[in-house]
Parts: sequence; structure tokens; C-alpha cells
Amino acid sequence: MKARVEITLKNGVLDPQGRAIGNALRGLGFDGVGEVRQGKLIELDVEETDPAKARERVEAMCRTLLVNPVIESYAIHVG
Repeated sequence: MKARVEITLKNGVLDPQGRAIGNALRGLGFDGVGEVRQGKLIELDVEETDPAKARERVEAMCRTLLVNPVIESYAIHVG
């Protein structure tokens, strides 16, 4: 089963890479760009046929390794 984890920095956490992307876009003439935040997307193939069980496994992976809960938020999409 395919699973996707979208990881973003929590509100209030400085995002220097997002700021650099925003500055580069404005420097290239893309006016009207406000705050830019960047994140990560992790795609996994999980050997599980039950979506609820697959979500549980991916949730455990997030808590154990994939996400820093102090500064990051995440969303899991299974299907």
C-alpha cells in the first residue's frame, strides 16, 4: 500500500530555506509572493493491505524517525 507523509515546519519556526526561495522568486520577477514555507514529502510502499494498519505503521515511523515533533507537523495519506 502506498503512503505519503507531508512534513512541514510548525508555525513560528524560522524557515531560512523558505525565505531564500521567496527571495529568489522575487528576484526573478515573480511579484506578489508572500511568505514561502518549504517542507518534505516522503513516499513509502508499506506491505499492508488494511489502510488502518498501514496508517498505524507509518504513524509509528513518523514518531520514531521521520518527524521532529518539536519543530515539525505532518499529515499521513494512505491509499
